[in-house]
Amino acid sequence: MAFGLIIIGDEILSGKRQDKHFPRVLELLSARGLGLAWVRYLGDDRERLVSALRESFGTGDTVFSCGGIGATPDDHTRQAAAAALGLPLALHPEARALIAERTAEMARDGKGSADMSTPENRQRLRMGEFPVGAAIIPNPYNRIPGFTIQQHYFVPGFPVMAWPMIAWVLDHHFAHLHHRQPQTERSLLLYQTPESAATPLMEAIESRFPGVKVFSLPSVGDDRRARHIELGVKGPVALVEAAWPELESGARALGPVEDLPASR
Repeated sequence: MAFGLIIIGDEILSGKRQDKHFPRVLELLSARGLGLAWVRYLGDDRERLVSALRESFGTGDTVFSCGGIGATPDDHTRQAAAAALGLPLALHPEARALIAERTAEMARDGKGSADMSTPENRQRLRMGEFPVGAAIIPNPYNRIPGFTIQQHYFVPGFPVMAWPMIAWVLDHHFAHLHHRQPQTERSLLLYQTPESAATPLMEAIESRFPGVKVFSLPSVGDDRRARHIELGVKGPVALVEAAWPELESGARALGPVEDLPASR
């Protein structure tokens, strides 16, 4: 299983707001022994969203999508998801009830009317129009739900809503995957050696130990360290423990090294 993340909003691409979803979703997954395979940023463009979602629906990946599920003219995610699947939008009955509850709460606080037939409240109900066949994702912040269909989970762009909703999905739909295969990473710093010289070693390790990933992160250096490569291996614990001695000894044969602590 691969997890993907789509982050939607012109404000992110223009730099008006800084994205906070990527690091937080990565943290939510990592805390459960899971990882992120890919992330994609998209603006508020209906056609581009339809194309991107059609592609991601076809991958079989589990995808979280943040943003664009409101009912203003610049919100396109609900409509794009329906179009990508060739489905109509329809008001979800549970969503309607939740939106009505939230509207009644606001009315009791002197914010508008509880009459769901008013133009303002009819507009609110559009936030509950999802592709036919979708299920809701509960929103603990204000009850206005997100939705899920075909292993895609659509939540608002507001972090205060999106993050608890994603955590709920991970704990209610994917608890069976939590920490199923513990991962680890080992690396060292290799000095005075170009990446081209380390490449044969990296290829040999991946060939001998299928299931691990060997990585190389070059650095031009700074005041503390000279130019170097962070050379390492990551993957399931047992495989990393088997591959690490060979990578370490091979690196030491190439040049001076500096050991780094293992991470999980």
